[in-house]
Amino acid sequence: MDPGTGRDVYTVARLNREVRGLLESGLPSIWIEGELSNFSRPASGHWYFTLKDEAAQVRCVMFRQRNLAIPAAPRDGMQALLRARVGLYEPRGDFQLIVDHLEEAGEGELRRRFEALKQRLAAEGLFDASRKRAPPRLPRRIGVVTSPSGAALRDVLHVLRRRFPAIPVLIYPVPVQGAAAARVIAETLALVDRRSEVDVLLLVRGGGSLEDLWAFNDESLARAIDRLVLPLISGIGHEVDFTIADFVADVRAPTPSAAAELAVPDAAGLLAEFTAASRRLGLAAGRGQLQRGEWLVRTWKRLWVRHPSQAVAQNAQRVDELQGRMNAAITRGLGMRAQRLATARAELSGASPAAGVATLLQRAAHAGLRLLPALRHRLSLAVGRLETAARALNAVSPLATLARGYAIVTLAADGTVVHDPGQSPPGTEIDARLSRGRLRARVVKTSPD
Repeated sequence: MDPGTGRDVYTVARLNREVRGLLESGLPSIWIEGELSNFSRPASGHWYFTLKDEAAQVRCVMFRQRNLAIPAAPRDGMQALLRARVGLYEPRGDFQLIVDHLEEAGEGELRRRFEALKQRLAAEGLFDASRKRAPPRLPRRIGVVTSPSGAALRDVLHVLRRRFPAIPVLIYPVPVQGAAAARVIAETLALVDRRSEVDVLLLVRGGGSLEDLWAFNDESLARAIDRLVLPLISGIGHEVDFTIADFVADVRAPTPSAAAELAVPDAAGLLAEFTAASRRLGLAAGRGQLQRGEWLVRTWKRLWVRHPSQAVAQNAQRVDELQGRMNAAITRGLGMRAQRLATARAELSGASPAAGVATLLQRAAHAGLRLLPALRHRLSLAVGRLETAARALNAVSPLATLARGYAIVTLAADGTVVHDPGQSPPGTEIDARLSRGRLRARVVKTSPD
């Protein structure tokens, strides 16, 4: 505020700051399409370029933390689709777009069509889990719908042969790319469904760009998959690729090989399960026989109680009682003898030299444990004395003297150490040994102390 006039006078910095605030708060994030030009990428990693059309252009910046997610740097002349915020670069007052997403315009259109179809079919319930059919655990025959010349078919057949080679495979050749691919695939699926030659279908294709996989984003193909009675496993593209056919399929696999693995069990694993089940069945049968045997014993006992021979058994009870007493006496006698034998063994073990040897071994182990700290202590003392001696030696070293600024002067001709100016009259070449290196010099003047 100007105190003389009462006017609210802006500085340029304040003006730019407030304009920037109005732009960034007043306009939401927008999608904008145009042609890229003047692209540059300095050492900071940020991208600077111009977006233009036939009538206008605007400066753009995409900061490094955002452009790291872009698989390839843009190029001049590329038609691009951007998502950006409107802003202002305050130091220069430049109007600009702050970009947080960039893609080629054609692919962006395909992605918008993909998202629109995905949302519409999801709203109709074509992706609901309740509509999915579980593939059979052990199919009698597998159908593969794919290109007969593609690598995806080779991968699928390789996995099927490895996991369960006994299951036959029928191949239904179709184009997997091009304008007519979706229609042919849909017709083939309907034909296979009517013929019922297989128990499960694999719809597979190798990886590619969004345009390459576009046949599998066709609405008519999605509805044909939804009408199938046979369960269908999709394995289209790579793990990061998703198509409408994947969402409608009963099971989505990330790759063609993974689809083949989901279609059949591992024969080795199945054999292991069969072996375990057979073992459990044998154990269950054994338990059943044991239970029936116990029931038979209980029934026999109940019958035996009512048998006439029971009276004879009662009369023989006295004999059994006496026999029991005799057995108990014998057992007690054996127990006492066993106890005396154990006591004798304990006394013999105490007098054995093995106990003394064990004690000596234990003392040796303890001494070994104390030896290592003692050696370390003695070594530490020796290192300390060595360091002290090294410091003392360094104090009297001529190198230490040189380090304080002194030099050793020798004649360049024969290396004689110069002690007196008379040894080096003017014009004599001399060498000066310093703390770090040497100097070659010529005597200009001499003077005694």
